Amino acid sequence: MNGQVVVVAGGNLFALAAQYLGDATQWIRIAQANQLSDPLLEGVNTLVIPPVDPTAGGGIAS
Repeated sequence: MNGQVVVVAGGNLFALAAQYLGDATQWIRIAQANQLSDPLLEGVNTLVIPPVDPTAGGGIAS
């Protein structure tokens, strides 16, 4: 998967999706890329951020 890797301390996937993907509703793409189900993060996490895709839907896991 192309994209980037980031290290974050706490926070949530909504904010990361807004910052890196330009759309907070695409948090689910970050969750899926990292095998996460909870958008709230605890501790220090190394996450894969998928490439920007303005046509991608978001918000609800399929």
